[in-house]
Amino acid sequence: MKRQRTHILLPQALLRDIDRMVGPRGRSAFLVETAQEEVKRRKLLQFLENDEPAWEDGDHPEMSGGSAAWVEELRKESDDRRGKACRQAKRGRSRT
Repeated sequence: MKRQRTHILLPQALLRDIDRMVGPRGRSAFLVETAQEEVKRRKLLQFLENDEPAWEDGDHPEMSGGSAAWVEELRKESDDRRGKACRQAKRGRSRT
């Protein structure tokens, strides 16, 4: 990741608090992490406040029957795989 040096002004009390938590050599990492978390939070809030759909229906044909039907199908597939694995394990034990 390319970095760029920048000059920011912080209130002295805030800088003292940051230094107590992470030390003067940890300031940059702390401020980067904090800023990244805040940007992520604000982007999420902006997305949640947006009225546009999160995706187009055409991009997710598996959901055409509704989310409940899709989840039910996933569960059935999982149960089928689990049952098949159990049957195979039982056959393996009966051969020994």
